[in-house]
Amino acid sequence: MDNKFPKDFLWGVATSSHQVEGNNFNDWSEWEKENADRLAEEMPKIFNDWQRKKFPEMFETGNYISGITCDHYNKYEEDFDLLKDLGANSYRFSIEWARIEPEEGKFDENEIKHYKKFVQALKNRNIEPLITLWHYTNPIWIRDIGGWENEKTINFFLRYVEKIIKNFPDIKFWLVLNEPTVYTSLSYIKGTQPPGIKNVFKSRKVINNLVKAHLKSYDLIRSLDNNTMISTTYSVNYWIPYKNKLYNRILSRAMNYLEGHFLKKIKNKADFIALQYYRSITIGWKRGGNLLGIIGNNLNDNENVNDLRWKIYPEGLYYFLKKNSASKMPIYITENGIPDAFDEKRGKFIKDHIFWIKKAIDEGVNVRGYFHWSLIDNYELIECRGFWPRFGLVEIDYKTLERKPRKSFYEYQKIIKNNSL
Repeated sequence: MDNKFPKDFLWGVATSSHQVEGNNFNDWSEWEKENADRLAEEMPKIFNDWQRKKFPEMFETGNYISGITCDHYNKYEEDFDLLKDLGANSYRFSIEWARIEPEEGKFDENEIKHYKKFVQALKNRNIEPLITLWHYTNPIWIRDIGGWENEKTINFFLRYVEKIIKNFPDIKFWLVLNEPTVYTSLSYIKGTQPPGIKNVFKSRKVINNLVKAHLKSYDLIRSLDNNTMISTTYSVNYWIPYKNKLYNRILSRAMNYLEGHFLKKIKNKADFIALQYYRSITIGWKRGGNLLGIIGNNLNDNENVNDLRWKIYPEGLYYFLKKNSASKMPIYITENGIPDAFDEKRGKFIKDHIFWIKKAIDEGVNVRGYFHWSLIDNYELIECRGFWPRFGLVEIDYKTLERKPRKSFYEYQKIIKNNSL
């Protein structure tokens, strides 16, 4: 078996604006301030003793307020030098809508210039930009009209998309939305992140509007640039049956079949599959008929888990690559990463997932790129975990903002340099 990856394979890392830029003013930043005290009181109750001891930051109000984060907004040149040293040939990031259009219909040209410098700095280093147009956060004025519950948001979003596309004519890859189903379920069903709503009926409005936003954005972008590739990311979990019981196997197979349902809604208006994979979840029934594993990680052992107690199961990525291979569409893994503060498991995590990617490629699956999450430690958006989950190949000292590559940085660097395991 040839261990080499295709010559044009994209080796990259991924970030998002709110998680790394710092000093954003949007619906998320304001929600953080309003809920930080509550989160510091309630969040530790979710986790195990070993997590509370390992990460006492979760008891601190400041952990839940993004603030300056990593100041990537000002330090991007330094971070891109790290990217260059890593050997990455692509970088996925998001443009912050709230910076571009802080007030309805008023576009900030200075912010557009900033992102143009940002893109040029990547191109100067021969690093291909892959740009996300919406990564969870909204301008305050969008929040005030009801956010994605309001169908008017679609047209406002299209206006923003048009402004960006016209100002960035040479981008090869656009991602319209990031994980719309994850956003909807956590923001409008569980209510564990902004806007913190628990209403299934509103969630249906939101997901329907996000589907329409993607479909209309695709047509708009295609009308402005016929050479670019367009998609929307979706995240999947691999479901494992508890104690391998027959009824749990049936349940897990059903869940795995349903994963990626959003892709079916947009498949006719997507040029590639943008797959995001982090973990498996154990699922099953216990005496009394209570469903386990869907909410929380209470069935996972403590041996093969990351700092968030997510189960590490690299073969799950292979399953979804094979599952999506029938479409013959190019596949890019646009996120795959691990919270691992002491960098004990990240190197193996990367190697193991890349092993299964290569196996899928050898079996004819059209995988064209891998983006590790993340280049630098950042503010974790999912359910507002804050700063204590450390996803970075590069460690951030949040007091000094010093960057320090971890051992896993160099392990990934070696894979990229050799274009193989």
